Amino acid sequence: MLIVKDLTKKYGKNLACDHVSFALEEGAITVLLGPNGAGKSTAMKSIIGFLKYDGEVTVDGYPNKTVEAKRLLGYIPELPSLYPNLTVSEHMEFLARAYKLTDYKARIDDLFDRFELTDKKKKYGDELSKGMQQKLNICLGLLPRPKILLLDEPMIGLDPHAIKELKAMLTELRSEGCAILVSTHMIDSVENLWDRAVIMQKGVVRANVTHAEIEARGETLEQMFFEITEETPEKLTPADDGEAGADA
Repeated sequence: MLIVKDLTKKYGKNLACDHVSFALEEGAITVLLGPNGAGKSTAMKSIIGFLKYDGEVTVDGYPNKTVEAKRLLGYIPELPSLYPNLTVSEHMEFLARAYKLTDYKARIDDLFDRFELTDKKKKYGDELSKGMQQKLNICLGLLPRPKILLLDEPMIGLDPHAIKELKAMLTELRSEGCAILVSTHMIDSVENLWDRAVIMQKGVVRANVTHAEIEARGETLEQMFFEITEETPEKLTPADDGEAGADA
Protein backbone atom coordinates (compact mmCIF):
# COMPACT_ATOMS: atom_id res chain seq x y z
CA MET A 1 0.00 0.00 0.00
CA LEU A 2 2.88 2.34 0.84
CA ILE A 3 6.32 1.47 -0.52
CA VAL A 4 9.56 3.19 0.49
CA LYS A 5 12.47 2.33 -1.82
CA ASP A 6 16.08 3.51 -1.35
CA LEU A 7 15.06 6.65 0.54
CA THR A 8 18.23 8.67 1.07
CA LYS A 9 18.46 12.05 2.79
CA LYS A 10 21.53 14.16 3.59
CA TYR A 11 21.86 17.25 5.76
CA GLY A 12 25.11 18.68 4.45
CA LYS A 13 27.65 15.90 4.97
CA ASN A 14 25.42 14.06 7.46
CA LEU A 15 23.66 11.04 5.95
CA ALA A 16 20.42 10.89 7.94
CA CYS A 17 18.78 8.11 5.87
CA ASP A 18 20.85 5.72 3.78
CA HIS A 19 18.84 3.78 1.14
CA VAL A 20 15.97 3.06 3.54
CA SER A 21 13.46 0.55 2.15
CA PHE A 22 10.32 -1.00 3.62
CA ALA A 23 6.61 -1.33 2.90
CA LEU A 24 3.41 -0.80 4.87
CA GLU A 25 0.75 -3.47 4.56
CA GLU A 26 -3.00 -2.97 4.56
CA GLY A 27 -4.54 -3.80 7.93
CA ALA A 28 -1.21 -3.92 9.77
CA ILE A 29 0.66 -1.81 12.32
CA THR A 30 4.35 -1.31 11.56
CA VAL A 31 6.62 0.21 14.21
CA LEU A 32 9.68 2.19 13.18
CA LEU A 33 12.18 1.83 16.00
CA GLY A 34 15.59 3.25 16.71
CA PRO A 35 17.55 5.32 19.22
CA ASN A 36 17.56 9.10 19.03
CA GLY A 37 19.29 10.21 15.84
CA ALA A 38 18.60 6.94 14.00
CA GLY A 39 16.81 8.75 11.15
CA LYS A 40 13.23 7.86 12.05
CA SER A 41 11.78 11.38 11.98
CA THR A 42 13.68 12.21 8.78
CA ALA A 43 12.21 9.11 7.15
CA MET A 44 8.70 10.02 8.34
CA LYS A 45 8.95 13.62 7.11
CA SER A 46 10.27 12.43 3.77
CA ILE A 47 7.44 9.93 3.39
CA ILE A 48 4.79 12.54 4.16
CA GLY A 49 6.41 14.91 1.65
CA PHE A 50 7.87 17.58 3.93
CA LEU A 51 11.49 17.00 2.87
CA LYS A 52 13.35 16.62 -0.39
CA TYR A 53 15.13 13.27 -0.72
CA ASP A 54 16.55 10.77 -3.18
CA GLY A 55 14.71 7.51 -3.73
CA GLU A 56 11.06 6.63 -4.24
CA VAL A 57 7.95 6.67 -2.05
CA THR A 58 4.64 5.55 -3.53
CA VAL A 59 1.14 5.38 -2.09
CA ASP A 60 -1.14 2.96 -3.92
CA GLY A 61 1.16 3.44 -6.90
CA TYR A 62 1.07 7.26 -6.75
CA PRO A 63 4.19 9.32 -5.91
CA ASN A 64 3.82 10.49 -2.31
CA LYS A 65 3.71 14.21 -3.16
CA THR A 66 0.77 13.92 -5.57
CA VAL A 67 -2.78 14.95 -4.66
CA GLU A 68 -3.94 11.35 -5.12
CA ALA A 69 -1.43 10.13 -2.54
CA LYS A 70 -2.12 12.93 -0.06
CA ARG A 71 -5.83 12.03 -0.05
CA LEU A 72 -4.88 8.65 1.43
CA LEU A 73 -2.23 9.80 3.91
CA GLY A 74 -2.69 10.99 7.46
CA TYR A 75 0.08 12.31 9.70
CA ILE A 76 0.34 12.96 13.43
CA PRO A 77 3.62 14.82 14.10
CA GLU A 78 5.64 14.57 17.28
CA LEU A 79 5.11 18.24 18.14
CA PRO A 80 1.61 19.75 17.78
CA SER A 81 1.37 22.80 15.54
CA LEU A 82 -1.85 24.53 16.55
CA TYR A 83 -3.38 27.88 15.69
CA PRO A 84 -3.37 30.11 18.80
CA ASN A 85 -6.48 32.01 17.65
CA LEU A 86 -8.65 28.95 16.95
CA THR A 87 -10.56 27.06 19.60
CA VAL A 88 -10.38 23.29 19.92
CA SER A 89 -13.68 22.94 18.07
CA GLU A 90 -12.62 25.40 15.37
CA HIS A 91 -9.46 23.38 14.72
CA MET A 92 -11.57 20.31 14.00
CA GLU A 93 -14.07 22.27 11.90
CA PHE A 94 -11.26 23.85 9.88
CA LEU A 95 -9.74 20.43 9.12
CA ALA A 96 -13.10 18.90 8.24
CA ARG A 97 -13.78 21.65 5.71
CA ALA A 98 -10.26 21.45 4.30
CA TYR A 99 -10.76 17.74 3.65
CA LYS A 100 -14.34 18.33 2.47
CA LEU A 101 -15.64 15.80 4.97
CA THR A 102 -19.37 15.12 5.36
CA ASP A 103 -21.28 13.82 8.38
CA TYR A 104 -18.28 14.46 10.61
CA LYS A 105 -19.97 15.99 13.68
CA ALA A 106 -20.55 12.64 15.39
CA ARG A 107 -16.96 11.65 14.66
CA ILE A 108 -15.69 14.82 16.36
CA ASP A 109 -17.90 14.24 19.39
CA ASP A 110 -16.64 10.66 19.70
CA LEU A 111 -12.99 11.72 19.48
CA PHE A 112 -13.51 14.50 22.02
CA ASP A 113 -15.21 12.07 24.37
CA ARG A 114 -12.53 9.41 24.08
CA PHE A 115 -9.64 11.84 24.50
CA GLU A 116 -11.35 13.90 27.23
CA LEU A 117 -11.55 17.14 25.24
CA THR A 118 -15.30 17.73 25.46
CA ASP A 119 -14.95 20.32 28.20
CA LYS A 120 -12.07 21.99 26.33
CA LYS A 121 -13.96 22.69 23.10
CA LYS A 122 -14.03 26.47 23.59
CA LYS A 123 -10.41 26.82 24.71
CA TYR A 124 -7.87 28.29 22.29
CA GLY A 125 -4.90 26.27 21.09
CA ASP A 126 -2.37 28.22 23.15
CA GLU A 127 -4.48 27.84 26.31
CA LEU A 128 -4.11 24.06 26.35
CA SER A 129 -1.52 22.16 28.36
CA LYS A 130 1.09 20.22 26.38
CA GLY A 131 -0.78 16.99 27.04
CA MET A 132 -4.07 18.46 25.83
CA GLN A 133 -2.36 19.88 22.75
CA GLN A 134 -1.10 16.41 21.93
CA LYS A 135 -4.62 14.98 22.38
CA LEU A 136 -5.99 17.57 19.93
CA ASN A 137 -3.07 16.82 17.59
CA ILE A 138 -4.12 13.15 17.59
CA CYS A 139 -7.81 13.95 17.07
CA LEU A 140 -6.93 16.10 14.05
CA GLY A 141 -4.96 13.24 12.54
CA LEU A 142 -7.70 10.70 13.16
CA LEU A 143 -10.67 12.80 12.00
CA PRO A 144 -10.36 12.16 8.21
CA ARG A 145 -10.06 8.35 8.71
CA PRO A 146 -6.95 8.08 6.50
CA LYS A 147 -6.18 4.86 4.65
CA ILE A 148 -2.53 5.19 5.69
CA LEU A 149 -1.63 6.79 9.03
CA LEU A 150 1.83 7.90 10.12
CA LEU A 151 2.46 8.76 13.78
CA ASP A 152 5.74 10.22 15.06
CA GLU A 153 6.29 9.56 18.79
CA PRO A 154 2.52 9.89 19.41
CA MET A 155 2.47 8.80 23.05
CA ILE A 156 4.94 11.30 24.46
CA GLY A 157 3.15 13.61 26.89
CA LEU A 158 -0.07 11.58 27.04
CA ASP A 159 -1.66 10.40 30.27
CA PRO A 160 -2.43 6.67 30.75
CA HIS A 161 -6.08 7.06 29.69
CA ALA A 162 -5.14 8.79 26.43
CA ILE A 163 -2.49 6.14 25.69
CA LYS A 164 -5.11 3.43 26.24
CA GLU A 165 -7.57 5.17 23.90
CA LEU A 166 -4.95 5.79 21.22
CA LYS A 167 -3.96 2.13 21.23
CA ALA A 168 -7.64 1.16 20.99
CA MET A 169 -8.14 3.56 18.07
CA LEU A 170 -5.12 2.15 16.24
CA THR A 171 -6.42 -1.39 16.75
CA GLU A 172 -9.80 -0.34 15.36
CA LEU A 173 -8.21 1.34 12.34
CA ARG A 174 -6.14 -1.77 11.68
CA SER A 175 -9.28 -3.91 11.69
CA GLU A 176 -10.76 -1.51 9.10
CA GLY A 177 -7.79 -2.10 6.79
CA CYS A 178 -5.74 0.99 7.60
CA ALA A 179 -1.96 0.73 7.13
CA ILE A 180 -0.27 2.29 10.16
CA LEU A 181 3.32 3.37 10.83
CA VAL A 182 4.30 4.33 14.39
CA SER A 183 7.76 5.85 14.86
CA THR A 184 9.10 5.65 18.40
CA HIS A 185 12.15 4.91 20.53
CA MET A 186 9.93 3.72 23.41
CA ILE A 187 9.58 -0.02 22.84
CA ASP A 188 7.26 -0.62 25.78
CA SER A 189 4.76 1.87 24.33
CA VAL A 190 4.03 -0.44 21.39
CA GLU A 191 4.23 -3.76 23.19
CA ASN A 192 1.59 -6.23 21.87
CA LEU A 193 0.43 -3.60 19.35
CA TRP A 194 2.67 -4.19 16.34
CA ASP A 195 2.56 -6.59 13.39
CA ARG A 196 5.90 -5.66 11.80
CA ALA A 197 8.96 -3.88 13.19
CA VAL A 198 11.54 -1.90 11.24
CA ILE A 199 14.64 -1.11 13.30
CA MET A 200 16.94 1.73 12.21
CA GLN A 201 20.36 2.76 13.41
CA LYS A 202 22.60 5.50 12.02
CA GLY A 203 20.25 6.02 9.07
CA VAL A 204 20.22 2.36 8.02
CA VAL A 205 17.46 -0.27 8.30
CA ARG A 206 19.07 -2.99 10.39
CA ALA A 207 16.05 -5.31 10.70
CA ASN A 208 12.60 -5.74 9.20
CA VAL A 209 10.67 -8.52 10.93
CA THR A 210 7.13 -9.63 11.69
CA HIS A 211 5.78 -10.40 15.13
CA ALA A 212 5.53 -14.07 14.19
CA GLU A 213 9.19 -14.16 13.10
CA ILE A 214 10.33 -12.71 16.42
CA GLU A 215 8.27 -15.28 18.35
CA ALA A 216 9.62 -18.11 16.21
CA ARG A 217 13.14 -17.08 17.21
CA GLY A 218 12.20 -17.18 20.87
CA GLU A 219 13.13 -13.52 21.21
CA THR A 220 11.34 -10.37 22.24
CA LEU A 221 11.37 -7.14 20.26
CA GLU A 222 13.29 -5.50 23.10
CA GLN A 223 16.00 -8.18 22.96
CA MET A 224 16.42 -7.78 19.20
CA PHE A 225 16.46 -3.98 19.48
CA PHE A 226 19.31 -3.94 22.00
CA GLU A 227 21.26 -6.67 20.22
CA ILE A 228 21.21 -4.45 17.12
CA THR A 229 21.64 -0.99 18.59
CA GLU A 230 24.35 -1.95 21.08
CA GLU A 231 26.59 -3.66 18.51
CA THR A 232 29.93 -2.06 17.77
CA PRO A 233 30.06 0.10 14.59
CA GLU A 234 32.17 -2.38 12.60
CA LYS A 235 29.43 -5.01 12.99
CA LEU A 236 26.65 -2.85 11.61
CA THR A 237 25.10 -4.22 8.42
CA PRO A 238 21.77 -3.34 6.77
CA ALA A 239 18.84 -5.74 6.56
CA ASP A 240 18.73 -7.61 3.25
CA ASP A 241 16.64 -5.56 0.80
CA GLY A 242 14.64 -4.10 3.71
CA GLU A 243 12.52 -7.25 3.71
CA ALA A 244 13.35 -10.14 6.00
CA GLY A 245 14.94 -9.33 9.34
CA ALA A 246 18.68 -9.11 9.76
CA ASP A 247 20.28 -11.59 12.11
CA ALA A 248 21.60 -9.71 15.09
